[in-house]
Amino acid sequence: MNYTDQLNLLIKNALAEDIGDGDHSTICCIDKNAKGKAVLKIKQDGILAGMHVAETIFKTMQPDAAFHAFKKDGDAMQYGETAFEVLADVHTILQCERLVLNCMQRMSGIATLTGKYTARLQGFKTRLLDTRKTTPNFRLLEKEAVRIGGGVNHRFGLYDMIMLKDNHIDYCGSIEKAIEMAYDYVQQKKPGMKIEVETRSIDDVRRVLAVGKVDRIMLDNFTPEKISEALSLIQGRIETEASGGINYDNLVSYAETGVDFISSGAIIHQAVSLDLSLKAAII
Repeated sequence: MNYTDQLNLLIKNALAEDIGDGDHSTICCIDKNAKGKAVLKIKQDGILAGMHVAETIFKTMQPDAAFHAFKKDGDAMQYGETAFEVLADVHTILQCERLVLNCMQRMSGIATLTGKYTARLQGFKTRLLDTRKTTPNFRLLEKEAVRIGGGVNHRFGLYDMIMLKDNHIDYCGSIEKAIEMAYDYVQQKKPGMKIEVETRSIDDVRRVLAVGKVDRIMLDNFTPEKISEALSLIQGRIETEASGGINYDNLVSYAETGVDFISSGAIIHQAVSLDLSLKAAII
């Protein structure tokens, strides 16, 4: 499925989870034909994310809902600003409210933290990658928030890239055997699919270089000094990725090595949701 199809499925399932057999709080006291307006108020500084998602949520519930955006995804946001207003049936607004806020608050938190990381990488060739350390069934929007915040999406799942990690290598028997089998598999079954292999030592790097046949080498839990040593061996022949133990404070020391990518699970799993509110407005 493409992004739009995945987003539509996510929204459909999320609304079903929340509404169940009916929004009885709204049904009991609001006329089903009542019209209303609501505004999205920003209550915390950061990077805004989830505007497109919010519009899609409202229009999934009510295609003729009027959505007026005052800001866009990726914009800096400040306390007191208004991100959008929506005119729709009151039932639509109240049924979509929590899903819109949950998505936008979480996405804005991730985009904001990603933006802080990528700001530290300005002037370096190194690019920031996310990981698969995501919330089940919410990965689509978490990775979209990383992109909005200036990061680069790594593989989306197990199906769109081969990554030979330590357990694959140990179960297979050797790093050489794992690479050869992965390469043959790609040639026969998945032409064009990228192969990445994790290395745990300089000796692993030498062994990978002796075999070749991979598109990227992950340098896992290497110190910056060891990464520099590995890069001197690789000499730009294969893409490189540093991973493990990298955080906001030591990010620059890794970028200074010249590694192509730094992957960080923290930009998603350590992000804190930002404060937003959807308030009724009189029309």
